[in-house]
Amino acid sequence: MKTKHRRHGVVLVHTGEGKGKSSSAFGMVFRAAGWGMRVCVIQYIKGQWQTGEQKAAERFDNIEWHALGDGFTWDTKNPEQDIKTSREIWEFSKQKILSGEFDLVVLDEINYCCGYGWIGGQEIADFMQNDKPAWLHLVLTGRNAAPEVIAAANTVTEMTRIKHAFETGIKAEQGVEF
Repeated sequence: MKTKHRRHGVVLVHTGEGKGKSSSAFGMVFRAAGWGMRVCVIQYIKGQWQTGEQKAAERFDNIEWHALGDGFTWDTKNPEQDIKTSREIWEFSKQKILSGEFDLVVLDEINYCCGYGWIGGQEIADFMQNDKPAWLHLVLTGRNAAPEVIAAANTVTEMTRIKHAFETGIKAEQGVEF
């Protein structure tokens, strides 16, 4: 494995209306952990309900997982609280990124916060370009990635929905969606 100082840290953005943004990022989490890298996952939207990925991550001593959101905020009754929570999570994320402890950090569903205007895309892009350690890999997921974040990233993938089981009344299935 390359040492930190020989690594070119990349910024990846997974966005779009289709399924698979977080799933792809979590695949990278386990790939990096398998190589012995230290990984931090910070979830912006999901609340305290348990997911299969989080349960699997508990088996690794080199993955740190934080589900810090208030839940599904598109049903919010308190937008001021959602803004406050998002800002607090963003500050926590910056601390983790700058700590030097991690090789890969995933900011799961942070793009939603930009889409809602809770965290500015330019603020995130500036941090990525000016403050992120050069050797650290960073993944940002969620719909509506800000144009500034897209421009600052090294790799951007847009997931496109062709068809989804939810459209036919099939609710989220354990092991597939969570």
